[in-house]
This record gives sequence, structure tokens and C-alpha cells, in this order.
Amino acid sequence: MSNKARLIVLCLTALCSQNPYAQQRVMGIDEMFGLADQNSKRIQVYQTGKAAADEALRTAKAQRQPDINVSLSASYLGNGRLWDRDFGNGTKIDMPHWGNNFALEAQQVIYAGGAINSGIRLAELGKQQAELDWQKNRQEIRFLLTGYYLDLYKLNNQIQVLQKNLELTDQVIANMQARRRQGTALQNDITRYELQREMLELQLAQVQDACKIMNHRLVTTLHLPAETVIVPDSVLLEQQIQTLSEENWQDMAEQNNLDLQQAQIDIQMNEQQVKMERSERLPKISLMAADHLDGPITIEVPVLDNNFNYWYVGVGVKYNLSSLFKNNRKLKQAKLNVQKAQESHQLAQEEVENAVQAGYVNFLTAFTELRTQVKSVELADENYSVTANRYRNELALLTDMLDASNMKLNADLSLVNARINVIYHYYKMKYITHTL
Repeated sequence: MSNKARLIVLCLTALCSQNPYAQQRVMGIDEMFGLADQNSKRIQVYQTGKAAADEALRTAKAQRQPDINVSLSASYLGNGRLWDRDFGNGTKIDMPHWGNNFALEAQQVIYAGGAINSGIRLAELGKQQAELDWQKNRQEIRFLLTGYYLDLYKLNNQIQVLQKNLELTDQVIANMQARRRQGTALQNDITRYELQREMLELQLAQVQDACKIMNHRLVTTLHLPAETVIVPDSVLLEQQIQTLSEENWQDMAEQNNLDLQQAQIDIQMNEQQVKMERSERLPKISLMAADHLDGPITIEVPVLDNNFNYWYVGVGVKYNLSSLFKNNRKLKQAKLNVQKAQESHQLAQEEVENAVQAGYVNFLTAFTELRTQVKSVELADENYSVTANRYRNELALLTDMLDASNMKLNADLSLVNARINVIYHYYKMKYITHTL
């Protein structure tokens, strides 16, 4: 186990001490993404939406199948009565009392003006939208978890830095106490450094509490056991960050950004809606076939107590004349919706381009900050070493020592934050381009 891993386990021991059943789990980002895909309720909701879109597509394709109807009935017929035109000379007509009816009818649409094909295409596009919704939600969950994960990593590293500075402070206090016994240091000097130690312990307690909160958010989102304590993988800061050019990031966004893909599908869906409205102006042609078996035959007088079977096949044409003057507004509305979808796609392109440009500038700034903080730590360490040596030789004041210690603490914390920020902005670029 590396020294860094030992420090992480050590600093998490205090975090876990209040819960004897806490289980530490070292977890990398890829493993976290896999758990999110399996356990996240938000992702499961969109997964169900994909299944519903699949069924909608099957339903649309079923419209190509013939319509087949079967009916069967039995009835009781009362006696009839026959009159003259002036309702005189009424005569009772005996009727067979039991009647039956059986009908088998089939109809196959062979032309509907493109309405069926457009409906199927709309369902296919709806399925693609559901797939993109799932992918987009998956990207959002991953970026959310990445933020939690990096914050937890940052907090854990802050714990390490604070503990290191507490160790240095204890060493200084021990040296001062030894010098006080020799009569070369005052109790007031020791008190001031003990006060600094108390402040460091307070900061450590605050960071540990924040660590508990962030760990709970991760555990809840991943639906892990409540007692789980997630330990970020220490190799995270050692990974090579892919530094592409802004042009490359823009190309990735153009190819992979889900908002752009959804905007493009919206255009296609509205174009299909235009075709649907146009189909209302076209005739509907279908093949028909039927077979009927009826009895008794009541169109004859006296009534024939027989079963009568007949069948037919033919072609049916239906044309809605009112669509010529009722459908104009709907068709115009559909065309305007296409135009709106096209404009929305252009707007989405602008927004994605701006987001990539801003993210890339911040990415470069994070690298600049990292280089600055590395140099700051070197200078702070050098200053602390020189000041400590001068203080031991009674060539520097206690206030100089305190200033050097605070400078070293701030530099160490800033370096950790700078390293985490580089990784955060890298994953943010992947989120903007939807390649996370």
C-alpha cells in the first residue's frame, strides 16, 4: 500500500469511528459509472421510457395489418303485424321466433395517402428520442456523480494536508516546550501555537463533517448500503489528461452532443407531421371481403324460416371532402413547427459552441492555476524551512513562524484543489460534448 493510500485510510478512520458497521470501499470513477447504470432510479425511469417507445413503434407497424371483425348474435323475434297503408285491416303475421346472425368482415388498407408510413416513421423517431433521453440523463447522472466524487477526493486530501500540518504543529510545540525548559522560549509563544493547533483541529472537524455529507450523497445516488464509506481511488490524480485543441472539442460536440441530435430529430418529426396533415387531403383505398349468414329471412312475407348466406369482395374508396377547407390551417401550423424546429436546432448549435469555448478556456485556466500552485508550494516549503531554521537559531520571531506555517498550509490546500480542478474541467468538457 502506498503512503498516499495509507493516509487516505488513516483520515477515513476518524470518519468511520462513529459508525462501527461502516464499510470502506475503494472506488474508481469507471466503477462508479457502472453502479449508476445499474442502480440509479432516474436512469431506470428513462429505461422504462425506452421500452414504452418500443411498444409504440410496434403499435404503429400493426396499422399495416388488416382489420378483421367477427360478430355472432342470437335473438328472439316476436310475431309481426301487417296493415294497409291507412292502417286498416290489420293482420297477424306469424314469425319464426329464433333468429341468428354471423358475419366475418376483413379490410386491408392499400393506400392511405402516406398516413400509415408517416405514423410508423414518427414512432421510430420517438424511439430514437427516448434513446437519446436515456443517454442524456445518463450523462447528467455521471457528471453529477463526478462532481460529488471529486469533491469527496478534495475533502479527503484536505484532511491529509490538515493532518500533516497538525503533525508539524505538534513538532513545533514540542520543540518550544523543550526550549522553554531551557529558558529560551516563553509560554506565550507556546500558547499562540497551541491556539493555531486548535484552529487546525476545528478545520479538520469541519472538513470531516463535509466529507460525511458528500459520502452520503454518493451512497444515496448509487443506492449502496447506508454504512458504505467510499474511498476515491488514489490513482485518479496520476491519470493522463487528454489535452485536445478547441477545434477537436468542437468537432466532438458536433458529432456527439445529444441536444443537437434531439433538435435534429425534432425537425424530422415535424416534417413527418406535415406529411400526416397532407395525407388527410388524399383518398383512402382498401380491399374488402365479407361473409354473412343470417336467419330467418325477414324481407319476405310470409317470412322464410331459412338461413341465408352471402359473401362479397371489393375495393373501397373514401375521400374526406371537408379536408380541402378544414385542413389548411393544420397544414400551415405543421409547416411553421418545422421552421421552429430548424431555428431551435440552430440555436442549440450556438449554445453548444459557446459552452465548448467557455469550457475550454476554463480548462486551460485550470492548467495555468496548477502550474502556479506547484511553484507556490515549492516557495512555501522553502520559506517554511528557512523560517523554521532561523527560528531555531533565534533569528526569527514567532509571528514569522506562524506566517510561514499558514502560508504552507494554504499552498498545500490550493495545490490539491488545483489538481482536482484540472480533472473536473476535463470531465466537464466530456460532459459538454456528451462523451462522458
